[in-house]
Amino acid sequence: MGLSARTSQSDIESPVPETQVSTVTQSDRSMGKSHLMIGGIVTHQGTAQQGPARGVLYVHSSPRALCPHVEWAAGRAMSRAVSFSWLDQPVLDGARRTEFTWTGPTGTGAAIASALRGWEHLRYEVTENSTASSDGGRWMHTPDLGVFYAQTDAAGNMVVPEDRVRYAMEVAGSNALELHRELRLALGQAWDEELEPFRHAAEGNPVVWLHRVG
Repeated sequence: MGLSARTSQSDIESPVPETQVSTVTQSDRSMGKSHLMIGGIVTHQGTAQQGPARGVLYVHSSPRALCPHVEWAAGRAMSRAVSFSWLDQPVLDGARRTEFTWTGPTGTGAAIASALRGWEHLRYEVTENSTASSDGGRWMHTPDLGVFYAQTDAAGNMVVPEDRVRYAMEVAGSNALELHRELRLALGQAWDEELEPFRHAAEGNPVVWLHRVG
């Protein structure tokens, strides 16, 4: 199973709808909700009309020249103009970082993650909290690994569905090392390891609150 590839400018300007998954193969379906997709972002079931959700966009590192474009793309995904408070990212010379807390329809997290996916030199995470009618979600992106998505519970913990675990067991067979590799992939460990130094540097970062009405 390969890792995510970069996308074109047209992909960036046309976020994947909440209910759509691009380039889905039969093997993709067998792996369940919590896995890496190539060419698209897996989202939880539901529609963007379900009722209000909340989450955070963490931009861990962005080149200075890219920052206005990140704001534009994220704002378009949220259907309104936004302005981020950017700070220097000490982990990477010349990079900037920010956090942005949003409130909007269910599926907004998927729309933001889709709008930003594949941008070179951009590292980010998007969270969407669970609601009474929808699962939570977490998206992580790095330039080399692409996008990872996992369903999350009410406490923010990743949830690995039964069919994803069964897929890992089927692929690994009696090979314990292969099973370990598949479970690390299901949990997004490689993404966590790459992003962790950037997360620590963001302690104390100001959060901009967005409340969408209507």
